[in-house]
Amino acid sequence: MTSKTALPVAGLILAAATAVGLVLAGTSLWLSLGVLAIWSSSLLIGRVEPETGTAAIDQRHDVHDTMRGLIEPVGVPLVLFDRERILGANAAARATLGGHIIGQDPRIALRHPDAVRLLDLPDDGSVTIRGLTGPKSLWQLTRRRIDDRYWIIELMDRTTEADISRAHTDFVANASHELRTPLAAVIGYIETLADAPGKVDVETTARFHATVLRESRRMQHLVSDLMSLSQLEADKHDAPRDAIELGHLTARVVGEFSATQAHSRLELSRPDAELLVTGDSKQLEQLVRNLIDNALKYGDDDKPVSIDLTIAGSHAALAVTDRGPGVAAEHLPHLTRRFYRTDPGRSRAAGGTGLGLAIVKHIVERHRGKLDIGSVEGTGTTVTVRLPINVSSRAAMS
Repeated sequence: MTSKTALPVAGLILAAATAVGLVLAGTSLWLSLGVLAIWSSSLLIGRVEPETGTAAIDQRHDVHDTMRGLIEPVGVPLVLFDRERILGANAAARATLGGHIIGQDPRIALRHPDAVRLLDLPDDGSVTIRGLTGPKSLWQLTRRRIDDRYWIIELMDRTTEADISRAHTDFVANASHELRTPLAAVIGYIETLADAPGKVDVETTARFHATVLRESRRMQHLVSDLMSLSQLEADKHDAPRDAIELGHLTARVVGEFSATQAHSRLELSRPDAELLVTGDSKQLEQLVRNLIDNALKYGDDDKPVSIDLTIAGSHAALAVTDRGPGVAAEHLPHLTRRFYRTDPGRSRAAGGTGLGLAIVKHIVERHRGKLDIGSVEGTGTTVTVRLPINVSSRAAMS
C-alpha cells in the first residue's frame, strides 16, 4: 500500500483562516469551529491512498465518523451533508428534527420550501423559516461550504426572541392606548374650559375639574404601574435576601386602608407564630396592596374581603377573597396578562390599570413562590400566594 506522508499544510492554513474569517464576519463560534474541524478532517483523507476500493470505503467511513464525533457535543443543532444525503446530525439537531433524518436527502429531511431553496443556492447562505418544527416556531438556517463535497447547516431557534419582540410591541401598543384615553379626556375638558372662559357655569366647571383630576390620577397610577413592571423585569433574576415577617407586613398594609370606608370590609386572619419569608419588603407590600385593592374594586360593596395568612407546609400562604360576581373559568388563565380585563368598562370605571395582577405575578416569580387564582361565578374570587418560609424560621418552628 502506497501512502502520502506530507501533511496538507496549505489546506489546513486555509481552513483555519476561513474559520477566523467566519468569526470576524459574525458567524457563531460553534459553527466556525465545526467548519474548521470538518474541513480539516476532509483534508486529511488524502494523506493515505489505499490500493483497494474496500480500504478506501473503510477510510471514508472512519473520516465520516470523525466528523460526526466533532459536531456531536456542540450545543447548537448542526447537520453535516454531502451533495445527496445527510451524513450526520448532532444530538441537538436530532432532538429538533428527529434521528430519522440521517441518511436522508436533505431536501426531504428539511421539507420546508425555504430550506430547499437554501440547499439549491450555489454558495453559502442563510434563511429565516417560520413553522419548521411547529406552527409558531421561527428558525434561522445557515449553510456553510466545507469543500466541494461537504456542507454544514446550523439551525438557530429564534422563536423566543420573536415572542419577546412581539410581546414588547404589544405592550407598547397597549400602554400607548391606555395612556391616550385619559389624556384625550383631560385635553378635551381643559380645551372646553379654555375656549369659553367665564361662559361655563360653576356646576359644569366643577364637574369638568373632577373629571380632569380623576383621569390625571388614572394616568399617574398607570405610569407608576409601568415603572413597577420595568423594575421587576430588571430585578427578576436577582433573588431577594431579607427576612420579612409577613404577618406584620400584611397588617401594616391593611392599616393603610383605615382612612377609607373600605377598611370596615377587611377581615384579617393570621397565626400567632411568626411567618418569616425571604423577600423584598417594598415588593411584598405592593403585592398585598394590589390583591386587597383588586378585591375591594371587584367584590360587592356591602360584603367583606377576607385576608387569610396560614402556614402550608414549607410555605406561607396569603389568600385574599372577595364576595363578588366572580370570574368565568375561560378568563382565569389570562388574568395575569398585562392589560387583560374581563370587563374593560367596569375596570376603568373602578380606576383599574389592568396591570395589578401582572405585577403580582412578577413579584411572586421573583420570590420563587406560587400564584393561584380560583373563582366561582356568583360567589367570589380567591387569589392565593404561597411563598417559601425562611429557613431559620422553619427551624425555629420545628
